[in-house]
Amino acid sequence: MSALITADLISLDEDLGNSRFEVIAHLAKLVTAAGRSSDYDTLYAAARAREEKTDTGIPGGIAIPHCRSQAVTQPTLAMARPKPAVDFGAQDGPADLIFFIAAPADGDEAHLKILSQMARSLMKKSFTAALREAKTASQVLALVEDALGVREKAPQAPSATPVAEAATESSARRKKIVAVTNCPTGIAHTYMAADGLKYAAEELGYDFKVETQGSSGGEKLTQAEIDQADAVVFAVALPVRGRERFAGKPFVEGAVKRAIDEPKVMLEEALAEAASPSGKRLAAPSSADSSESADEGGPWGSRIYKALMTGVSYMIPFVAAGGIILAIGFMLEAVTMPNLGDVDPQLILGLKDDSVTHPSLLNLDGVPLSLYLGASLHLIGAFGLNAMVPILAAYIAYGLAQRPGIAPGFIAGSVAVLVGGGFLGGIVAGLLAGMCAYWLSSLKLPRWMASMMPVVITPLVATLFAGGLIFFLLGTPLAWITSSLTEWLNSMTGASALLLGLILGAMMGFDLGGPVNKAAYLFATAGLSAGTLASQQVMAAVIISGMVPPLAMALATTVRPKLFSAPERENGKAAWLLGASFISEGAIPFATADPLRVIPSSMVGAAVAGAISMGAGVASPAPHGGVWIIALVQNPVMFLLAALAGTIVGSVMYIVLKSLAGRQAEATA
Repeated sequence: MSALITADLISLDEDLGNSRFEVIAHLAKLVTAAGRSSDYDTLYAAARAREEKTDTGIPGGIAIPHCRSQAVTQPTLAMARPKPAVDFGAQDGPADLIFFIAAPADGDEAHLKILSQMARSLMKKSFTAALREAKTASQVLALVEDALGVREKAPQAPSATPVAEAATESSARRKKIVAVTNCPTGIAHTYMAADGLKYAAEELGYDFKVETQGSSGGEKLTQAEIDQADAVVFAVALPVRGRERFAGKPFVEGAVKRAIDEPKVMLEEALAEAASPSGKRLAAPSSADSSESADEGGPWGSRIYKALMTGVSYMIPFVAAGGIILAIGFMLEAVTMPNLGDVDPQLILGLKDDSVTHPSLLNLDGVPLSLYLGASLHLIGAFGLNAMVPILAAYIAYGLAQRPGIAPGFIAGSVAVLVGGGFLGGIVAGLLAGMCAYWLSSLKLPRWMASMMPVVITPLVATLFAGGLIFFLLGTPLAWITSSLTEWLNSMTGASALLLGLILGAMMGFDLGGPVNKAAYLFATAGLSAGTLASQQVMAAVIISGMVPPLAMALATTVRPKLFSAPERENGKAAWLLGASFISEGAIPFATADPLRVIPSSMVGAAVAGAISMGAGVASPAPHGGVWIIALVQNPVMFLLAALAGTIVGSVMYIVLKSLAGRQAEATA
């Protein structure tokens, strides 16, 4: 590995001008003159663009301008100690220690780790003081090499400080805080923020762990560490990967630079949120957040599972919006003409008349306004609902291959619809397209060809591969499976319908928005586009069952408030609205704190509700909305009674289990 910094990349005590961009220009010229950049203008433009996005000055008279650029031929550090100091946007004034980090666009991980180590070293006051006292470039170079760990050090006697600290540490439980840091380039600020928080936590006497989501990786927080933490700090410029791991935790969130400028303030704010009953808590993950949207390595079974969850998550908004609009259209059509039957909305709108180019409320041509609006909404909603399978396939492929998988997945999913493969065809199409796109993206190709891969070559080849397999080979068996499943659903009556309701209800109450819950929801939405009564009955059972867990928790905290803490009672108040809106995740704060009692209670209550719904023939043409879609539901009275019965059963069971646990605790005290 070549040296990251040499003496000719160091500028000491020169007047470099009054502007940060003059300093950056000077350092970019040093990098180019040293043969580490192929083009000065390209390097300077990249560094200036990065600086214009966010100030790189940090407290202590330090600045770390940095960029990635195609012009950089090898990772490089250039250093300036200008006189006079130059303002880089830090709160405490101008910077007199400036390190310019120039990284190749495709920099290797080993070099990036060393660059990150350099950034972290600048958080140490002893290091920066030595840099200011150095007289020559050689002395600066020696200090930097020591900080990077590329210079041999004399052996040191082991310090007795840890033992002394251990002996004097208070026996009282120390506050525990975990954090996540990231920044756009993932080179400097990610790790500097982590160290800023770490050193501040040490001064304040807190236990602290941090997960750095940067280019050079870092230690990942375990679920046990997260669960034991009193509060969470997010110092981020990008979405947090795996944010759902922190559900229910008190937290504070701010810019990554804030953790460098005022780390103690962020830590204290996080603990203040934890101490307050009305403090901020991380909500249960939404559909789009609950699964990671890109492959992060690991066993293929885990990758495929994450990709499937990603597809379902992105599909749900299309199903919800399209399905509800379609259901409103059905309702308006039925109110206007109850005996209308199954009529093509395009025929009502006159779109099949060659003289009509587009619908217009100014030319109803004798069609009642309510019927015209109903047909219009019918058509608009159908477009959203019919996009369900292609979107499912597109985002399954995205979960495996990121952006290059979207187009092949969407097109292959559309082919699956064409051949009658339904949602099973969409799943297969998404997996085939994603795996092919992933494989293509892993190839080591010349740079001129690599630039064409994500836009042209990968979508073309992956689409031909996945779409061709579905069209010519897999379409017929997938269509047979789909039609057989539809016939089985339509044939279910009596005891078999009750059993299906019990099973679906228990699945909805089991993991509250997790994979089992989503599997039941996907099963229900899969047949909804067909518009059959049986598929609408399954949809209603799933919706009602999903409402029950948070409603049961809300009822329990209302009926027996003394059994619950103040934060639990607050969560119970929020769970009323969440449950009524069919957001099962509203019960997660309770399940996290008391899973052995909450999950069985949720499953039993939801199963009862699902069975009653299926037995009473409740049907919903809309795939989401909870109690707010009551006007669209067939047999609305039983819809409400099923939800009420399940809520009462789940609530009573939870109160009994929690009361028994309290008595046992008193008996053993």
